[in-house]
Amino acid sequence: MGSVVILLYGIIAYLIAMASVAYAIGFVGNYWVPKSIDSGPVGPLGEALVVNVLLLGLFAVQHSGMARRGFKKAWTSIVPEPIERSTYVLLSALILWLLYWQWRPITDEIWRVENPIGSTLLQAVYFLGWGIVLLSTFLISHFDLFGLKQVSDHWLRKEAAAPEFKTPALYKIVRHPIYLGFILAFWATPIMTLGHLLFAVATTGYILIGVFLEERDLVATFGETYVTYRKRVSMLIPWPPRRS
Repeated sequence: MGSVVILLYGIIAYLIAMASVAYAIGFVGNYWVPKSIDSGPVGPLGEALVVNVLLLGLFAVQHSGMARRGFKKAWTSIVPEPIERSTYVLLSALILWLLYWQWRPITDEIWRVENPIGSTLLQAVYFLGWGIVLLSTFLISHFDLFGLKQVSDHWLRKEAAAPEFKTPALYKIVRHPIYLGFILAFWATPIMTLGHLLFAVATTGYILIGVFLEERDLVATFGETYVTYRKRVSMLIPWPPRRS
């Protein structure tokens, strides 16, 4: 596979992934998009639960399984290493698009905040959560995270840099600000339906499992440096770091 083809593949994967993230903001919050978490025809409850759980499970298995060190090692014997991350990002995005398309709304209300101030505050927290997600990706390496750096380095014939452990800004007070942002966005809503609650509970559970698996890989990569960091800094709740 030529370097130009690899670069184009990485760019296309990145654009599809960014579009899926942008759609997610409208999908979860019921803003702007033609099909959201609470819109569309309402069918039988049992069918909706089964389909939605399968969609969430498919994303969880792919997103977590392909991120593991053992899978990456085996996977790069099949696909070129420069596009390993782009392929992971692309498949995650395509599964998200499938979820948006096939999601079954369950519109029974769990809570509804009628107070204008309370409703506005919850919507503000919602967008704050997405802002934290976006900011956190740039605090580490946005283009590395989404595979663009790998394909551009290959195109420029640059050697891939060794993983570097750093804790900029938000990472000094919480180990996983990206996950924190997602949790805020998934739970902050003035109208919580049963379908939205299913989504929030399932994704929060996946995040907690993902944290465990990710930190195991981080300890394997960075050793005592990450162990010390984990002892000092809170996992998901922002808190002043403990003294060494």
